[in-house]
Amino acid sequence: MELMVQQALLMAVWPAWIRPLWVVGLGMLAVLAAGALLAGVLRLAAPRLAAVVEVTAKEGLLQPLFWVLLTIGAFFLMLSPFISYNTLGEDIKMLKDGGLTMIMLLAVIVAVWSASYSVAEEIEGRIAVTVLSKPIGRLEFVVSKFLGVLAPSALMFVLLGGLFLATVSYKTVYEARETSSPDPTAADCLQQIVETAPGLALGMMEVVVLAAIALAISTRLPLIPNLMICASIYALGHLMPTLVHVASQQQALPYFMAQLFAAVLPMLDYFSMYTAISASRPIPLDYLAWAALYSALYTSLALLLALLLFEDRDLA
Repeated sequence: MELMVQQALLMAVWPAWIRPLWVVGLGMLAVLAAGALLAGVLRLAAPRLAAVVEVTAKEGLLQPLFWVLLTIGAFFLMLSPFISYNTLGEDIKMLKDGGLTMIMLLAVIVAVWSASYSVAEEIEGRIAVTVLSKPIGRLEFVVSKFLGVLAPSALMFVLLGGLFLATVSYKTVYEARETSSPDPTAADCLQQIVETAPGLALGMMEVVVLAAIALAISTRLPLIPNLMICASIYALGHLMPTLVHVASQQQALPYFMAQLFAAVLPMLDYFSMYTAISASRPIPLDYLAWAALYSALYTSLALLLALLLFEDRDLA
């Protein structure tokens, strides 16, 4: 009883932005535990496939680029609460949008780099022939490489995502002091964290889609073309709704081409949280569910394309 009272007193003297962080820590542990559970199930169900996943994931984690990007992301996230955006009390919205975009882009770069290093270089170096002689089929090879490529990006999302939510909580207090507003409570900081967390889920869905596309491209092209194509797809995927709207007011051919590109390219704007952030509205669960379904369907199509491209690739 005395221990509980001491803990309550300790929590009371902590700053308001620190008190809700136990929720962030618990969420990070839950995600890591879920990942470890999935890895254990995969080892039992498909040990050969799990071995390729583990090797690919370790290769991605041992790349210096992963740790460089992780360090850069952590540095800018810790610096971001102190940056003034001159938005008349709306700085926290800019911090949310900028932080989510940065984490997503860093994770995408890691995914594209890992896909090119693990697939394109293994094909060029004839290592894929050895892997496929284990025996592992080409479908298993594609799926295992995708999961292995995705693992470092997911870990980066968990680590930077936890730090990002902590900066959001701190920014809530810092912004109130800068604008001479009443000091926010721990509940206010927790509300900001809860409203922001779905943005991390949407960002991870976008990374999954782009990682599958990068894997498909890496079966035919090396790193630099892969980066250029993925960057173009990222830009067009976010601009496509605007382009379709503009083309609808033009002649038939531009509108047809815009609709064609919209049908083929991923609509990455579905994973953007900017509208919800600007309107200070939470993202409903049904929207997350539909976004997850879209991400799963497009990822499956991209992996099917990767398999088709890899089936015709001469590895000898």
